[in-house]
This record gives sequence, C-alpha cells and structure tokens, in this order.
Amino acid sequence: MAGDKNAAIEHRAYARVGLLGNPSDVYYGRTISFSLGNFWASVKLEPSQDLVNRLESDGYYGGVRLLMAICKIFHNHCKDNGITLRRENFRLSYDTNIPRQTGLSGSSAIVCAALSCLLDFYEVRHLIKVEVRPNLILNAEKELGIVAGLQDRVAQVYGGLVYMDFNKKHKEELGHGEYEPMDEGLLPSLHLIYAENPSDSGKVHSTVRQRWLSGDEFIICTMEEVADIALEGRTALIEKDYAKFANLMNRNFDLRRQMFGDNALGALNIEMVEIARRVGAASKFTGSGGAVVVYCPEGPSQAKLLEYECKKAGFLFQPVQVMPSFLNEIDLGTMSSK
Repeated sequence: MAGDKNAAIEHRAYARVGLLGNPSDVYYGRTISFSLGNFWASVKLEPSQDLVNRLESDGYYGGVRLLMAICKIFHNHCKDNGITLRRENFRLSYDTNIPRQTGLSGSSAIVCAALSCLLDFYEVRHLIKVEVRPNLILNAEKELGIVAGLQDRVAQVYGGLVYMDFNKKHKEELGHGEYEPMDEGLLPSLHLIYAENPSDSGKVHSTVRQRWLSGDEFIICTMEEVADIALEGRTALIEKDYAKFANLMNRNFDLRRQMFGDNALGALNIEMVEIARRVGAASKFTGSGGAVVVYCPEGPSQAKLLEYECKKAGFLFQPVQVMPSFLNEIDLGTMSSK
C-alpha cells in the first residue's frame, strides 16, 4: 500500500461462523467456516511521533493487550525471516461490535484487523504468506493465554467460505493446514441465534482435550467423525444437497454434546440449539457456545416462526450475511501453489 506515509490505515476483520467440523480443528481434523458480515472489529493505524505502544481502546476487554501482542509477534516474525522494517512510530486504536462470549471470534478479529494494518503500514503484504498469517494471529492470542485453534483465524484472514484440512503430516511439514476457498454462493440462507447475556464459552474444551491427549478411544473416534462431517459437508454443498447438509449440521452438534456433556455446554446454549430443532430447523454452535447457526429447510415461513419462538425465549435472531473473500492480488500472489 504505497502512497502517503502519513495517511491513516484502517482495516476491518469480521466475526466467523464455524459451519461444520468444529471443534476438530484443534485435533488434526477438518472444518468449514465462513466470514460473518453481521459483526466486525476495525483497527486504525496512524503514523505518530509517539511511542509505538501508545494504544487506545474502545472498551473491549483485553483489546489493548491483543494489539500489543500482535505488534510483538509481527516484529519477531519479520526479524526471524529477514524482513526489514523501517523505524517509524504509530498509534493503534480499535472498535468492535462483535458481541462478547458468543463464540464468534471477537478477540481474533481485533488481532486480524491489526495485522492487516501492519502489513500495509510496513508494505510487507507480499512477503508474508496468506497461509502463515492465521498462525501469527493465533500466536498473539496465545501470548495472552487464549486457548484456540487455527480455524477462526483462517476464516478471518481469507474471508468468504473456506474448507480447511488440519491433517497432522501437513501441519508438521508446513506449519499450517491446507485451506481451500469455496464459492460462498453454495451456501443456503442461514440465520443466527444468540443470547444477550451468554455464559463464558472459554472452558468448553478442557476435559475433552485432556482425554484426547490421554488416548481416550471414544473421544478420538468421535472427533474423527466430527472431522468427516466437514468432508461430507463440502461434497453436500458442492452438490447443493441441502437435506444432507441439514443432517450434518445436526449430527455435528449431537457428537459435540456426546463428547463434552450438557454441563460443559451449558443449558442456555443447548436451549438455543433445541429451539431451532423444535420448529424443524437444523442448528449447531458457531464456535464453542454463545451463538448458534441455523438452516431453515422450509424457507422464510419457518424462519419467521423461529424468530417468534426466539423472541419469546429472549434470544436474538437475525439473517446471516456472508462476506466474500478479502484476498487481493498481492495476497493471492503469496499463496502456495498446489
């Protein structure tokens, strides 16, 4: 992004929906995710005479620390890879409308938007591969003790609809998964249900992770089945077999429920899934709880009925807006050729 060195740079990163296969991304599995246009975080970078770490917040907990963490990770990555950065100061500020604790990846959106600003400020977008950027975002969050997988960050870097394969061999050889952008036009109309005051979704993975590491056969087999749902879902979407797609959404949640148990998932989160099922819609978590993605196979009348039921139950309900791919020509030029 050449031009006026004194001009402010601003980028948005959007919330994401884990559509199929989650949470297998942290277990060498596969997922399909998309970028959710309903909510976003924006970060502004302004050249400044002040110190680099003068940061301004708009009240999102931990946001300033997230910005500081990505600055550190970005600078270390450039140093380790022989990418020279000019010595100039800047100020970062951010804003976000992503509801907290809804499993819509609010923290990684802030980091993703900030990384985009840094890539353009230092004019190094062509030097840092698209596939590597989600790792930088995740590493910044790990600095703050956030436990997560790559799926969310991939969806936020790429935009649009993305199929991801995190097979162990590929991850160990290249340091990242295989990411395949799909045509977002393959998606049917989807809706979102979320609670105004959700419970914290951060503790959901704990015991399952330990059991998986300990070689628990039930967890390992079930997680493989969850990963297979993304593979089957990819085919179902390409073939526009939406009856199969609906079954896979429901199956994905049922398998998660078997592994994690109702106490870990939380009554409020389960009720959001079941309110959709009671009217014949397919539903599952968008992430680890707090929000639910819904497909109404019978169309607008079914969606209207569900909206009424959600309102009665005190849940928010809205149509999903899918954002197209964010990658420009420079980004596409950095991608590994198949």
